[in-house]
Amino acid sequence: MARAAIVVGVGAREGVGGAVCRRLGREGLVVYAAGRTAEKLDGVCDAIEGEGGSARPVVTDTTVESQVDALFETVRGAGDDLELTVYNAGNNHPGNLLSMETEYFEQAWRVCCLGGFLVGRGAARSMLPRGGTLVFTGATASVKARPPFLAFASAKWGLRALAQGMAREFGPQGLHVAHAIIDGGIDGEVLNSRFPEFKERVGAEGLLSPDAIADAYWTLHRRHRSAWTFEIDLRPFKETF
Repeated sequence: MARAAIVVGVGAREGVGGAVCRRLGREGLVVYAAGRTAEKLDGVCDAIEGEGGSARPVVTDTTVESQVDALFETVRGAGDDLELTVYNAGNNHPGNLLSMETEYFEQAWRVCCLGGFLVGRGAARSMLPRGGTLVFTGATASVKARPPFLAFASAKWGLRALAQGMAREFGPQGLHVAHAIIDGGIDGEVLNSRFPEFKERVGAEGLLSPDAIADAYWTLHRRHRSAWTFEIDLRPFKETF
């Protein structure tokens, strides 16, 4: 039986999801990389295997219950021992409240809250009573609601509440549930391709490294059970807060 991890919300190799997958692969875990785009998942898995690790791409829409259930069943069917699940899905897009369509607001909720619930439930069912770690990726918007990101903030606040409730319920049963507030821009594919002017303005040291975030997630997983934490916040040293 191989040690395994599920990472949900995997896009480009140069993003947080990709970095977490590669970090876990280097630690010897079989990585089940879940996301909506097969080509991107294949790229991440190829990178892991190129470093000597083992990975499985699983195309998954985290807002569809049957697909999330199938993801966890894939791990069980392989006979692997799931010890870590990371929920990294998000949809950080601005939107003007006065002109916002209902569907836009609902989709933010579906990705952050509904998807977080489906994956969190699947992780708890798979890892209890044996125990393990469940990490939710948060954002500045998890604790600060600022326009024009009100839909995103409401969804991220909801995800944080879900994570907090799960930590209180399942922590005493041996499941370490943690929430990571990523407070700043991430030096990954999305920011570099869509907002290069932001990186130019703040400089490379004004952004979070995806690999550094992945290191922090691994440290969370390796924390001794006498010193668990529910929440960490990560930001560049230059970031104000």
